[in-house]
Amino acid sequence: MQLTTEEKTELRLQEQRTVSPALGNIDRDEQAELTELTVDIEQLPTEALEETVNKGVHLVYSLNDRPPWYLCILLGFQHYILAFGGIIAIPLILAEPLCIKDNSIVKSQLISTIFFVSGLCTLLQTTIGTRLPILQGGTFSLLTPTLAILSLPKWNCPAPVMQNGTNPLQTDNSDEIWMSRMREIQGAILVASLLQVILGFSGLLGLVLRYIGPLAIAPTINLIGLSLFIEAGKKSGSHWGISALTVCLIFLFSQYLSNVDVPLIAYKDKQWKVFRYPLFKLFSALFGMCGGWLVCFLLTIFDVLPSKRDEYGFSARTDISLEAVRNSPWFHVPYPGQWGMPTVSLASVLGMMAGVLASTMESIGDYYACARLCGAPPPPTHAVNRGIAVEGIGCILAALWGTGNGTTSYSQNIAALGITKVGSRLVLQTTGVLMITLGIFGKFGAVFITIPDPVIGGMFLVMFGMISAVGISNLQYVDLSSSRNLIIFGFSTFSGLVLPTWFHSNPGIIDTGIKELDQVIVVLFTTHMFIGGFFGFILDNTIPGTDEERGIKKWQDSVHKKSETMCEQSCHDIPFCTRALKRFRCFQYLPFLPSYKITGDK
Repeated sequence: MQLTTEEKTELRLQEQRTVSPALGNIDRDEQAELTELTVDIEQLPTEALEETVNKGVHLVYSLNDRPPWYLCILLGFQHYILAFGGIIAIPLILAEPLCIKDNSIVKSQLISTIFFVSGLCTLLQTTIGTRLPILQGGTFSLLTPTLAILSLPKWNCPAPVMQNGTNPLQTDNSDEIWMSRMREIQGAILVASLLQVILGFSGLLGLVLRYIGPLAIAPTINLIGLSLFIEAGKKSGSHWGISALTVCLIFLFSQYLSNVDVPLIAYKDKQWKVFRYPLFKLFSALFGMCGGWLVCFLLTIFDVLPSKRDEYGFSARTDISLEAVRNSPWFHVPYPGQWGMPTVSLASVLGMMAGVLASTMESIGDYYACARLCGAPPPPTHAVNRGIAVEGIGCILAALWGTGNGTTSYSQNIAALGITKVGSRLVLQTTGVLMITLGIFGKFGAVFITIPDPVIGGMFLVMFGMISAVGISNLQYVDLSSSRNLIIFGFSTFSGLVLPTWFHSNPGIIDTGIKELDQVIVVLFTTHMFIGGFFGFILDNTIPGTDEERGIKKWQDSVHKKSETMCEQSCHDIPFCTRALKRFRCFQYLPFLPSYKITGDK
C-alpha cells in the first residue's frame, strides 16, 4: 500500500496531536528524547510506516507481538493474580453444599484442580479458539444452577458426627457423601456443555443471537450476583468487623488510590531508573484480601479471637486449617475421573443448560471487547463459533476432571489489557502454563484454605455486587424512558428473586406423579438466572418495540465497533493449517473454520 503526500501529512499531524499533550508530564531530558524520535514521516520507509500505524500508539505489545520471556512470565503471573479471586471463590462456595465444609484437604484438591483445568482451557482458547488473549476460568453462571441442584432434598448434607463434642469425625463413608454430589454436578455440566459445542460447531449461534438483546441479558447476569447474597452473608456474618475491613481495603485500593502510581526501581540500559506503576489499580482485590488475611493472622497470634468453634468470631482464625497444609502432598496431579464416573439426571442437565446459555452470551461480548483492546479486528463469524465451541469443550474437560464447575472468559482480565497496554497472545498462553504448573503443587492450593471466612465474605460482597452491576450496565443501550423496557426488566428481575424463594419455602409443592418431572420443574424454577432470562427473552421478543427502543441497534454497533489499532484479519485463523483448509471446497461450508469466511463473511 502506497501512501499519498496528503495521507502522510495527516498522519504527521495525528502523531503531533498524540504526543504533545503528554509532554507536560515528563521532564526535559525525556522530552528531548521524544523529540529525537519524532522524525519526519516522509523520510520513513512505507513498510515501517504501515507497521507503526497498524500497531498503534496505545499498545506496548499488540496481539501477535512476542514480549521477552521474563516479561511474559511477569505479565502472565499478573493475569493469574487478577483471576485468582474469581477462580478460588467457586470451590469455597461449593464446599458447604458439597458437604466438605470441614474437610480442608478435599477443598485444597478442588482448588488445585480448578486452577489446573483453567490453565488447560486458557491454552486451548488462545491457540485454537478465538486466538484472542482471553483467560478461561470458573464461571458463576454455572454456580447458580449447581446450588439449585444441590438444594434438592436428596442432596441435603447429613448431620455431622462429632468427635469429643467439638470436631467433626471423618468416617469411611464421608468421601462417598461428597463424591456422589460431585459426580451429579459433573454429569450435568458434561451433558449441558454439549449444547455449547453444538451451537459453536453448527453455526446456530448466529441465528440465536438475532433474538437476544440487552433486555434478556441484563436480568440474567444481574441475577447471578443477586442470587448469591446468601453465600456472601454467611461468610461475612462469621465476623462482620473483618468483612467490613476487607471491603474497605478493596475500595481503598481500587477506587481511592486507583490513580496513585507507586514508584518502583528497575535496571535498564545499564543504569537504575525509577518508574511509576499502577499497583493499587491492578492488584486491588489481592491487596484487600491479603490485608484482611494479615489482620486475622495477627489477631490469631495474639489470641484475640475465640478458640472455641461455637463462639462468634472463631471463623476469623487463620490456624483452623493448618492441618490441611501439613497433610497435603507437595505434588498432586489432577486427572479425569478422580472422583468417579459422572452421573446424569434430566433435572440437573436442564437446569445446567440455563447456566451454559448465560455463559455463552457473556463470552460473546467478551470476545469483541478483547479484540478492541488488543489491537485485533472484530472476530469474524468462524472465530466466534469456534471460540464458543472451545469453551464448551473446556466445560467438558472441567466436568471430566471434576472441578464442580465449568470455564468461561474472564472479563476482569480483558479489562487489564486496557490498563497494561499489553495485548499479546503469548502472555496469556504463559498464564495458562503457570496455572497448570501451580495447580500441580498441592501445598500451594492448601495455603489458600487458611483464608478466613470473613475475609472471603468481604471479597464476595464486592465481587457479587460487581457482577450484578455488570448485568445492569447492559441497559445503557436501551431507552430507559420507555415504560415497555422498564416493566420488562423490572418484572424479569423481580420474578427471578420471588419464584425461587417461594419454591424453597414450599418444598414438595410440586407433585405431578412423575418424580423426574418434579425435579426438572423444581431445578428450573429455583434457578434465578433462568427465570430472569426466560421472562426477559419472551417479553422482549413479543411486546412491540422498535430496535432503537430495545437497544438492539446500539448494542450491535457497540459490539462490532472496530479497534483503533488493528492487526490483520488472519490473526483469528487456526495456525499452520489455514492454507490447507482453503484448498478444499468442502471446508467452506463449516462455520467454525477460517475458510468459512469466503462464503459466510462479507
